[in-house]
Amino acid sequence: MSNNMKSIDVKALGKVAVLMGGRSSEREVSLMSGQGVLAALLSQGVDAYAFDPAERDLGALKTDGVDRCFIALHGRFGEDGTVQGALELLGIPYTGSGVMASSIAMDKIMTKRIWRSENLPTPDWRMVASAAQTEAAFAELGAPMIVKPARDGSSMGLTKVTDASQCAQAYALAAQYDEEVLCEQFIAGEETTCAVLGEGASARALPVIRIEAPDGNYDYQNKYFTDVTQYHCPSGLPAEEETRIQQIVERAFRTLGCRGWGRADVMIRSSDRQPFLLEINTSPGMTSHSLVPMAARAQGMGYEQLCLSILATASLDSAATEECKA
Repeated sequence: MSNNMKSIDVKALGKVAVLMGGRSSEREVSLMSGQGVLAALLSQGVDAYAFDPAERDLGALKTDGVDRCFIALHGRFGEDGTVQGALELLGIPYTGSGVMASSIAMDKIMTKRIWRSENLPTPDWRMVASAAQTEAAFAELGAPMIVKPARDGSSMGLTKVTDASQCAQAYALAAQYDEEVLCEQFIAGEETTCAVLGEGASARALPVIRIEAPDGNYDYQNKYFTDVTQYHCPSGLPAEEETRIQQIVERAFRTLGCRGWGRADVMIRSSDRQPFLLEINTSPGMTSHSLVPMAARAQGMGYEQLCLSILATASLDSAATEECKA
């Protein structure tokens, strides 16, 4: 793997802004991710600095003479296509998926519609706009049911509903984060996540990580701020199950038009070992607790190399269009 490090011309990467912080509910985690990425890039000799869009106008990137951006923003205004669109207009290549794939992947409902249309397995769901509709969804989907905002991450505003009396409160909580609320059938089984690096036909899944959280409660706190959640990589799953998950995740990644990197969450139903796609993150966490670096390590790729490799894939949607014209 060290040979790959040498093949990346650090000087050719130019001046790099690591976008972190931002205005989403995941600002705190984004700052942690961004600082990790920045330290890794600086350690490899990259001319990099921190840039917080909540504190400076994105137009300053042009004034600063930035050649490319590493997007370490999470959630809205960073992972939903908005920053990607601004960088397209500025003509500054960036890491991760383009405008369309970012905006679709941020919307769990649109993502599920596309996956379902391509016969990719995802739990049944309903989109709701009131407490009454949430109760109706509960009657149809059954218990337990997950209620969550359609366009927020890190398990923000999520409730596991086991009784109809919880529906109103669950809806109210999710609606604080997004006007579109998703009710999703709960899949009882093992929780896994699988990262992908690359683009198009060359996109490849990293080793699967199996997650064991206290009482199955893999919430915001247990994701980022405690050490009680256990992560197994190697996953310990049978080889054929691991391969099947990787194949499904690669298809899910390509189907949405994702590029660069991403990470999909997959539940394995205990009753029949059927995997179900929950969602995909196009700007995954890069903190000390984060899972993409863990999966990369299991494949022999260190954190610094991972950051460099992702940075080297920075591109523009418009560049692909120009290539087509040429």
